[in-house]
Amino acid sequence: MKTVSKTKKGDSQETAVRLRIRVRAYENKILDTSVKQIMDIALRHDAEVRGPVPLPTEIKKYTVNRASFVYKNAREQFEIRVHKRLIDIINPSPKVIESLTNVNLPSGVEIDVKMM
Repeated sequence: MKTVSKTKKGDSQETAVRLRIRVRAYENKILDTSVKQIMDIALRHDAEVRGPVPLPTEIKKYTVNRASFVYKNAREQFEIRVHKRLIDIINPSPKVIESLTNVNLPSGVEIDVKMM
């Protein structure tokens, strides 16, 4: 059996190049300031920006015994919260890419850039 894909005339799907930027940090205030800095750079060079989209906060919980030998039921819980944001820049110019590689973000902020 032969499969045929049908497309309508006039439907031209151009694949737009986009930068997908994922920003992660432990503190949400530092994260928001760094996202604003990235957005300002993109808007300064007239790039189309979508976002920032808040992604679910990743919570890691650790349970530790308070005492090593006695009082086994006494425990403490600690947690680490990782806040995440997603930004899409559609059809970035080389100036945008160059300025994003030279951006100076505060310590504790991780940035992942993917070209899609």
